Amino acid sequence: MKFNLFFSAAILLFSYTVEAGHPEKNAEGFETIYDGTDLSRLETEGNWKIQEDGSLYLEPREGEEGWKRYHHYLWLKENYGDFVFDFEYKHAEGGNSGFYFRVSDKADPVTTGFEVQIMDSTGKADSEMGHHDLGGVIKTQGASKNMSKAPNQWNRMTVTMKGNQLTVVLNGETIQDFDLAANKGADVNLAAEGLITIQDHGLPFWVRNLQVKRL
Repeated sequence: MKFNLFFSAAILLFSYTVEAGHPEKNAEGFETIYDGTDLSRLETEGNWKIQEDGSLYLEPREGEEGWKRYHHYLWLKENYGDFVFDFEYKHAEGGNSGFYFRVSDKADPVTTGFEVQIMDSTGKADSEMGHHDLGGVIKTQGASKNMSKAPNQWNRMTVTMKGNQLTVVLNGETIQDFDLAANKGADVNLAAEGLITIQDHGLPFWVRNLQVKRL
């Protein structure tokens, strides 16, 4: 009996740890941006396709590689200042994408917004994680831990921006929590609000369960 109670408690603790820092689906104040069927709250000219399982798949087109296809990114239609954005994603081996926020110029998010890097950093030590590795804030700082899952597995990321404070939770662990204005790259200004977008890097990429909350 004691063993069963201990085992049950351990399972509950593990479940809580995995989801720590992530909101519940449809939690109070959250708006569903993509629910598996409706793209009306998103904009893109890219090749994002709804799948049978409800995920949204970016299918690269022949001859498309790199990252300067800003109109092919997956854009939310409204501007956001303080927010919590929660979503799941997966990529193939060698995958690469990014989550951008407070973008002030839709024609050039790379130089007018901030990016939380999404890429295949499988196998890297925590001490090796730089700003271009998974969870890093480009031109700013790397993630505190490597929370990569193996390619083709679903990951969950929750990004919170409140004032200048940026917090990123990936797969149940806080990997960024700092004052972005004090640590930002010298060539990027921190806008009070801006657009949110997910990058098209010309590689297979899937997202699902996109939700956002204004703070």
